[in-house]
Amino acid sequence: MDIMNESLELHKKLNGKIEIKNKIKINNMHDMTLIYTPGVARACLEIHENQEAVYQLTSKRNTVAVISDGTAVLGLGDIGPLAAIPVMEGKCALFKRFGGVDAIPIVLNTKDVDELVQTIYHLSPSFGGINLEDISAPRCFEVERRLKEMCDIPVFHDDQHGTAIVVGAALLNALKLVGKKLSQVRIVINGAGSAGIAITKFLYELGAKHIITCDKFGIITKGDKQLNSAQMEISLFTNKKRVQGTLSDALVGADVFIGVSAPNIVSEEMIQSMSNDSIVFPLANPTPEISRDKALHAGARVVGTGASNLPNQINNSLVFPGLFRGALDSRAKQITTKMEIAACRALAKIVKKEELTETYIIPSIFNNKVARNISRAVMKAASQ
Repeated sequence: MDIMNESLELHKKLNGKIEIKNKIKINNMHDMTLIYTPGVARACLEIHENQEAVYQLTSKRNTVAVISDGTAVLGLGDIGPLAAIPVMEGKCALFKRFGGVDAIPIVLNTKDVDELVQTIYHLSPSFGGINLEDISAPRCFEVERRLKEMCDIPVFHDDQHGTAIVVGAALLNALKLVGKKLSQVRIVINGAGSAGIAITKFLYELGAKHIITCDKFGIITKGDKQLNSAQMEISLFTNKKRVQGTLSDALVGADVFIGVSAPNIVSEEMIQSMSNDSIVFPLANPTPEISRDKALHAGARVVGTGASNLPNQINNSLVFPGLFRGALDSRAKQITTKMEIAACRALAKIVKKEELTETYIIPSIFNNKVARNISRAVMKAASQ
């Protein structure tokens, strides 16, 4: 049985992957009066008098909403809110397993930005944080921006920032291995949707100086009339030499390729045109831009993928459990770029310099240090 069928059978058997459990046994009427009426009224009045008490007296302090409209699910695209539920449940299970965070899957039956923003805002009092998931670009940028302005709890679009953080950590370690500096290398990012835009911005904040980002029309260049608002924003600090052309043109002499785009669009010849000791991260799911074997055969020194059965899996599941753990514990109102950079560097440092190899640039999600070190780094950054 292949992994897809095995997964389907597991879902049928479990009828979903998460459940809610009580923290107290309800065995008698005294228990009832404590957790419900009339005793619960005392907790309600306490919160009414001091709203900060909600973090002590309810589960809000450790609960995150994982919210999607089903428009950009994995590599499946716009499959709708109902079909997105298995992914949201899976994410919630990872929150609990690796971060000790209680997460609730919520799918919304609308694609309208105003409706999404208002609905999520009205739901927000129940939660300590909001994890936006699988919302298509460019709508996702506006949804996140507006919610961050409106809400007094962390709002985080994981497809954007979680992906950027883990890519950044993997790249920092790969560059150490090949002896190159982030500020000097030429980086090509293919895919200018939510992940590609966020990776571009994050690597720039991390210290990258020479970035070219491409979309399906080719190299993004300042002044191009086809660009959406998010692409126009990154055009202001990328492609400073105004290079024009296709992805193939951009890759000539490049040190790093990061793909968050489409399957099988990078050839071995394109990898061969890159610099010596090239770093290649083809992350499209479920089929990458170029296979690991082909990239290595073409001369890539380090290859990272999105696949769990291959070395150097670059996946945002390494980030969000620890990131939210730290944000919740520090009672942060927002997850800032400073906190994201702290998470990135903490993740990278788990793999010591002497441990780095071509097949080990990023730790496994099952490394106990991952969520712990990220949460500590985020808390420290939040307090500064």
